[in-house]
Amino acid sequence: MIKSMTGYGNARCQLENKSIRIEVRSLNNKNIDLHFRIPQAYKEKEPVFRNLASQYLERGKTDVTIKIDCSEDYTNYILNKTIFKKYYRELKNLSDELKANDNENLISAILNLPDVLIAQEEEISDDEWIALEECFKEALEKTDKYRQSEGLHIKNDLLQRINKIYDLLGQIEPYEQQRIKNIKKKLQNSLSEINTEYDSNRLEQELIYYLEKLDINEEKVRLEKHIDYFNEILNDKNSSNGKKLGFITQEIGREINTLGSKASEADIQKIVVQMKDELEKIKEQLSNIL
Repeated sequence: MIKSMTGYGNARCQLENKSIRIEVRSLNNKNIDLHFRIPQAYKEKEPVFRNLASQYLERGKTDVTIKIDCSEDYTNYILNKTIFKKYYRELKNLSDELKANDNENLISAILNLPDVLIAQEEEISDDEWIALEECFKEALEKTDKYRQSEGLHIKNDLLQRINKIYDLLGQIEPYEQQRIKNIKKKLQNSLSEINTEYDSNRLEQELIYYLEKLDINEEKVRLEKHIDYFNEILNDKNSSNGKKLGFITQEIGREINTLGSKASEADIQKIVVQMKDELEKIKEQLSNIL
């Protein structure tokens, strides 16, 4: 099954005094490249998260964000009353001196000053870890489904383009027959202009050798087999096989290039150019799949 490396998934779980939201975003990359933005309290479980993400995503540059929304009666900070009173006295004296009495804003400003609020080390319960892991799995599964959906669009495009190359290959045949006739005629005309005797049998042998070197049947057969193999791998439901498709594409490119270098017929060259154009678009798409 073809999967895109572009994906998105999110999940939310509700605990007693807080809500956890997890987002996963992935883009194409040769290897798995994971970046986590998670609360400090969950840092110790990052290796577990990385292992899970690697199992689900395989490849791609991936950003994982975990956010916590706490209820109003929940906080993991305590007020440092000693520091608060010190700030308050100094700022209250300054406020009275400037005749700028605004107690409400003064208190809000003090709460944002350093060391006024002290973070408490939060102990995460086993139930919360289980809920968090299940939530993360849900986000990863949604990301995987997104990738499958995007992969289906890419697959359809790849099928269209590889079949276009196959159709173009079939269009070479009539031009190839005319090409051989043109080569023979050109050689005969050249020889007729030479005022000397020559061995006709030897000429025939040389002509056959020359035409064999220009023959493109082998390249056509190999190209057709590579296209069939490409379609076989593309329709494999067990895995995405992006790398394998890339290797087959390289072989297809070699045969197309050989066709172009051997064929001196202008009409065949035009077909080869169209094949190369479709192949380049296939390569672009393959860079986006697993």
